[in-house]
Amino acid sequence: MSHPIVRFAPSPTGAIHIGNARTALLNFLFSKKHHGEFILRFDDTDVERSKEEYAQAIEVDLAWLGVIPDIVLRQSQRFALYDEAAERLRASGRLYPCYESAEELDRKRKRQQARGLPPVYDRAALTLTLEERKRLEADGRRPHWRFRLDHKIIRWDDLVRGESHIDSASLSDPVLIREDGSYLYTLPSVVDDIDQKVTLIIRGEDHVTNTAVQIQLFEALAGEGSAPDFAHHNLLSSVSGEGLSKRSGALSIGGLRDAGVESLAVAAAAVLIGSSTALHPIGSLNELLPALDLKQISRTQTRFDPAELVALSARTLHGLSFESVRERLAAHDIAGYKAQPFWLAVRGNLSTFLDVIDWWRVVEGEIEPMSAPDLDPDFLREAAASLPEEPFDETSWAEWIKVLKERTGRKGRALFHPLRLALTGQENGPELAALLPLIGKIKASARLSGRVA
Repeated sequence: MSHPIVRFAPSPTGAIHIGNARTALLNFLFSKKHHGEFILRFDDTDVERSKEEYAQAIEVDLAWLGVIPDIVLRQSQRFALYDEAAERLRASGRLYPCYESAEELDRKRKRQQARGLPPVYDRAALTLTLEERKRLEADGRRPHWRFRLDHKIIRWDDLVRGESHIDSASLSDPVLIREDGSYLYTLPSVVDDIDQKVTLIIRGEDHVTNTAVQIQLFEALAGEGSAPDFAHHNLLSSVSGEGLSKRSGALSIGGLRDAGVESLAVAAAAVLIGSSTALHPIGSLNELLPALDLKQISRTQTRFDPAELVALSARTLHGLSFESVRERLAAHDIAGYKAQPFWLAVRGNLSTFLDVIDWWRVVEGEIEPMSAPDLDPDFLREAAASLPEEPFDETSWAEWIKVLKERTGRKGRALFHPLRLALTGQENGPELAALLPLIGKIKASARLSGRVA
């Protein structure tokens, strides 16, 4: 695809969750893979529910995931475009006023359902004369405005679902403008897609039913064949099968970040779950590009297990290079000549990145002496006396253990467990062969002697 232009268009009415991140990442990575453009567009025409703090939080969440837009738009700043489009539709007879109240429309739907008919709007408003409209407005009625659909079958080649079609005769003419003059989602979305020359709309399959309406609206405003391509990906649900919602906050990106989940793990899960590629840790977003194939996305809803994400996050940490975490380590004052060997020593034992703070304290700080049955004072004194001379290197541990075995006759757990307890204060952890040079002889000797060090 030559220079695709794609967009992610969240409503800033809450925190985005991993399902929203799936849409954002699929769009962003598609644009990156095909050298295109990625637009972040805030669909904030609902002035009551849209909040600037939500928009800012969404930008922070996307940046944390590595999603950097080429352009950022806010629909609340573009009403002149929508007003002009609405006037053109009125002039062409495709946008018409309707005066039924919500209660009247509900009664109509129930009567149709009782007769076994689909609850499709009957276009009664099209039969109103100018005098009848004036009389309704004089009585205080304010119209909502519907887009008159052509009753034809709309077909498109969906990049995920394949050949797709919807019979527009089965749909109600959609309301584009409310009684108070505010716009619903549909018209601003299409106007912006036309204005920004969007070539492909990648979004969740819950929007499939909107596609026929939007294709007709594209054609009414920009001519036959003007609609972009569409790709409707499957949705993620909770483990219990419930849909994810911005309002509920379930699996929000901010919540996952606060819980210490790695951003690359979230990105990998968002893109790969529900596709033909097995979930696996990645070291950068670029590693997802070869696996990005819209046709390989499953057609069925996929359940998302947070426990699987936590495990993936740990596996992601275990494979990260020192260069990729250098700045994050420095933010916790983990820097200098020990920083790189420290990271390589401890990364395989981390559950979350902040675990490095505890292990840095083991290396550079002080730990309290432990009291345990395994800590035989005579053995520890012999261990301290057997420490090799500095400088320690990667051979120091093996040299020390060889001497200690000969002097004490210990081996296996009886040899290694008390050394780990004394040197680190932990039952488990990174390889002591890697930690010993970082701890150094002075601290090691003091800890083996039962002193705070």
